Amino acid sequence: MDLSTSTPKHRLAVALDFPSAHAALDLVDRLSGTCSWFKVGMELYYATGNSLIETLRNRGFHVFLDLKLHDIPNTVAGAVRSATQAGASLLTIHAAGGPAMMAAAAEAATSPDGPRLLAVTVLTSMDASELAAIGVASSPAEQVLRLAKLAKQCGINGMVCSAEEVGTLRTELGSDALLVIPGIRPAGSDVGDQKRIATPAAAIQRGASMLVLGRPITRAADPARAAESILREIKEAQSIH
Repeated sequence: MDLSTSTPKHRLAVALDFPSAHAALDLVDRLSGTCSWFKVGMELYYATGNSLIETLRNRGFHVFLDLKLHDIPNTVAGAVRSATQAGASLLTIHAAGGPAMMAAAAEAATSPDGPRLLAVTVLTSMDASELAAIGVASSPAEQVLRLAKLAKQCGINGMVCSAEEVGTLRTELGSDALLVIPGIRPAGSDVGDQKRIATPAAAIQRGASMLVLGRPITRAADPARAAESILREIKEAQSIH
């Protein structure tokens, strides 16, 4: 799955952060086919299970299942196999789970139709003070790079990081790494609970493979128009990059 040279439509994942399938599919309908990837996170997945993933796949969409798995190796490997059966194309695990957990997940993902794994490095809602509170003395950038290198050693060459670190990871991990960037906010939009953010253009120019956007699209008066605006920005950034 090479998203580095894909069309803008394949480099945008819309986060379906809703409590029900009805609300999520209503947004999908309002987007009128402008997007091809949808991110299903914990709130929605716990409410709907695999049925929503199947519905989205049947409609021709790709599903990014964002469960941020973090448990003992055997349990995480089993969850990866379950995600394979559900039909998810991308699946997140926490790099902080350690090498044994990540290696077990990577092995489980090698089965036919297994999802491509993304190792979550440092959440975009965290800054240096948040890391210090849990005993991590390193800066977010240092911790992201440390965890990304560890994940790659364990067979996972897809990462979730903020736009602040994507340039460094692109240099360190190479062109084949799949770098997925949340915390994207168009200029002038509400930051919300994110702390390490960037505009779509800035993230693409720094080396992002795929961008994840939720509220700037899902809470817009016209979600399709908001998505189209972001797609234009991605296209312009691609031509420069």
